[in-house]
Amino acid sequence: MKDFWLSSGHHLLERDAGGGFVVSDEFLKVYIARPELAPPPDAADDERAFHAALLADPRRKVSEKEIAALSDPDARENWKLLLDFRDRLLRHPTLEAAYVGMLKEDDDRTPPLFMNQLVHVILRNALDGCDDAYVLRAAELFFREQRLTVHDKTLIAADEETIAGIGDAPLSPLVSLAGLPAASEIDVLSNTNAATYWDRSDQFNMALDMTAGKRSLAALGEVIAAWIFHMLSIEVDIEPLTEIRDANLSWYVGLDAESARIADALWNGEELDDTAKSRVIGLFRLTFRDPGVVTEQLRGEPIYLLLAMTPERVLELKPQNLVMGLPVRRMETVT
Repeated sequence: MKDFWLSSGHHLLERDAGGGFVVSDEFLKVYIARPELAPPPDAADDERAFHAALLADPRRKVSEKEIAALSDPDARENWKLLLDFRDRLLRHPTLEAAYVGMLKEDDDRTPPLFMNQLVHVILRNALDGCDDAYVLRAAELFFREQRLTVHDKTLIAADEETIAGIGDAPLSPLVSLAGLPAASEIDVLSNTNAATYWDRSDQFNMALDMTAGKRSLAALGEVIAAWIFHMLSIEVDIEPLTEIRDANLSWYVGLDAESARIADALWNGEELDDTAKSRVIGLFRLTFRDPGVVTEQLRGEPIYLLLAMTPERVLELKPQNLVMGLPVRRMETVT
């Protein structure tokens, strides 16, 4: 089996009986080893000792008083964020359950960076064994911001961080710790170069043709179905559509902030101008294989998913909307 996304840290984790990833000491140490938390050369002895103690025992209980005693205010703030995140992970049996728990708490305590990293590793679990490069590249939209470009009537999505020239400062510290190569030249994924995806999956340097009717949108539909099944234990079918005009939006999920705004406008009976229409880059119809999981008032009604880019042509997909936004009677994780 071909491996991919080593930077997610999946190789540091074991699965429980239900298939969810269980937090390990090794996984926690990756966060403690982050550059923001490593004591600088001029760090005080208390900060060095604190860091060393947590590396030796990443589950060690830390009191607020102990953090407050650190002399560096930046270090105090960084450790508060990290230890709050660690403690929230450890309160749950799996990473999947921790992710859902954070969504249900609905607060801003967890930095978006950490949430994206959770999605990265959870999706690596959900797609384990996948041998389709289009599906894996489409899955990157779940945890990596994209920049959209129109070229010869083709809509191309490329990793925002990579094209901004900071691909050598990766989100995951595992990229540098494991000696993985930094991003290089960007290629558009095609049948010709698809076999190279696995060797460069941690470089995030393959762009995706997201033109309507192309393979990439169908691949994204497969990712959405896999994510919903992994997180909610619900089987769905996802059908990419090319027209939004005939969609009866009895229930819809915006997969990002822009598409949610557009869908709200449609639901309220507003007409979309050409500019707003041009920002819609994906429309999907979701059907539940078991209608019994749907809330009674919406049973038999189609569910629509929308995907859109901002006026600046940026796409930031929000996978949490697929966990919290579907009209299902109950939500079960893989724990």
